[in-house]
Amino acid sequence: MDESTRQGPDAQAGILPAQAIAALTGAGVIRPATPYASDQIQPASLDLRLGQRAWRVRTSFLPGGRPVSDCLAALSFHAIDLQPGAVLETGCVYIAELQETLALPADLTASANPKSSTGRIDVFTRVITDRGSAFDQVEAGYQGPLYAEISPRTFPVLVRTGSRLSQVRFRRGDPRLREAELAALHAQTPLVSAANPSFQGGVAVSVDLAGFDGLIGYRAKRHTGLVDVDAPGRHRVAEFWETLPADGSGTLILDPGQFYILASKEAVQVPPDHAAEMVPFDPLVGEFRVHYAGFFDPGFGHAGAGGTGARAVLEVRSRDVPFLLEDGQIVGRLVYERMTERPATLYGAGAGSNYQAQGLKLSKHFA
Repeated sequence: MDESTRQGPDAQAGILPAQAIAALTGAGVIRPATPYASDQIQPASLDLRLGQRAWRVRTSFLPGGRPVSDCLAALSFHAIDLQPGAVLETGCVYIAELQETLALPADLTASANPKSSTGRIDVFTRVITDRGSAFDQVEAGYQGPLYAEISPRTFPVLVRTGSRLSQVRFRRGDPRLREAELAALHAQTPLVSAANPSFQGGVAVSVDLAGFDGLIGYRAKRHTGLVDVDAPGRHRVAEFWETLPADGSGTLILDPGQFYILASKEAVQVPPDHAAEMVPFDPLVGEFRVHYAGFFDPGFGHAGAGGTGARAVLEVRSRDVPFLLEDGQIVGRLVYERMTERPATLYGAGAGSNYQAQGLKLSKHFA
């Protein structure tokens, strides 16, 4: 089915752009505890800010039929004041209150994801709601607070009130493009720089192990210092990362429990009236996860926004066994969705677009 044959409610389905997010805030659908930062509303998403408190908990959980506060009363060890800044240790699970609360109407859902910079430092974070039965999903009509589950996996991190680790999108209906729609859009505007891409389940993305200026990627070091999540460019690469030189083999064996930064072989493009999301883990291609932070804003990699040639950076972690990756191997898929309207500002066309025209690139925290 192509877009011209869509009928009914989904004919008006789409991801809400920045100007609509601002309107939702004015209407009280989104209720920030303090005024937004100037760059907090992105082209197709809203950054979520940590509130004043977090709790160290003994286990991850889903609230089910309970408010999060009841779960915290049963599972937390202690509360943490985030206002002066706090260190979150690796291997621990924390729940933090967020400054944004929601009062969604019946025709609007929301979904969350880690920000790109969060995923690239291997901080696993998911948004939960009162009585929620799924992570990172906010049901239509939800009214209440938002919380972030935070678990640093590789580096201990320094966070504080106002730190932004997650982002949320607002969605009306089901705006996902089906296989035929993806093929038609790709024919108009190439979505990936591949001769014959696969569109089944989304646009296929493969890994580049041929190398970028002599490197195929980075592997995180263990037992490092802190990463201050609000300090871009202040951390030395050599203190946190080992470089992986291109040796001509076109292969890489992933060690279980290690964290890698790699890049896609294809340049990725998101047209201005669409958004995309990387499928985070596909058991059909191997026992590894290829992406924590899955949102690609309208204009990412788009020539009109200065992004020609932008690769998808892959945050890779093997599961329980060593796994051999080979150059050009499909490692994930991009799901494209329509916008309800074109954003007023595209990704890369304004401040705060850290990864436009990227190749193999670490997070903004590293000089």
